[in-house]
Amino acid sequence: MDAFKNIVLTGKAIHAELSDDLKPPEEGLSAKTQSVVNMSLVRGTRGYIERIANQVNGAYENGWYDAAAVMLRRLIETLIIEAFEKHSIADRIKNPAGDFFFLRDLINATLNETTWNLGRNTKQALPKLKDIGDKSAHSRRYVAHRTDVEQLVPDVRAVVQELVFLAGLK
Repeated sequence: MDAFKNIVLTGKAIHAELSDDLKPPEEGLSAKTQSVVNMSLVRGTRGYIERIANQVNGAYENGWYDAAAVMLRRLIETLIIEAFEKHSIADRIKNPAGDFFFLRDLINATLNETTWNLGRNTKQALPKLKDIGDKSAHSRRYVAHRTDVEQLVPDVRAVVQELVFLAGLK
């Protein structure tokens, strides 16, 4: 009986020691692919933008399409705020309490902003990217599929690249 107890205790000790080694790194893993966001678009911008883009790609490559859509939504939101801040007009996208607008209003403000002239593709793509992100984040019965994200990849490129340039990050 003592031998069995020792084996169990040894097994538990090994498991405890290995469990920390088997966890992913504190700041996450690098995505293996760039299936949704081409990292060259965001490389050298801001660390948090690069990490968000990496998470979009990592979620997609693992088949976590709702997670990819939500992170894509976050990336767009972040880049819009960066663009307004770059042009010193962030007050145009804040409520009276000083909080940034929700994405719907951020997109409307971006589309109507006269400080810049958005390209046609970006104007058409922004609502589509918001839609999938909203469904994935807020709709109880919506579950994104690969093709839902895949079909938006050209839109992702257009929007991310334009917003990165408008934000003066490249």
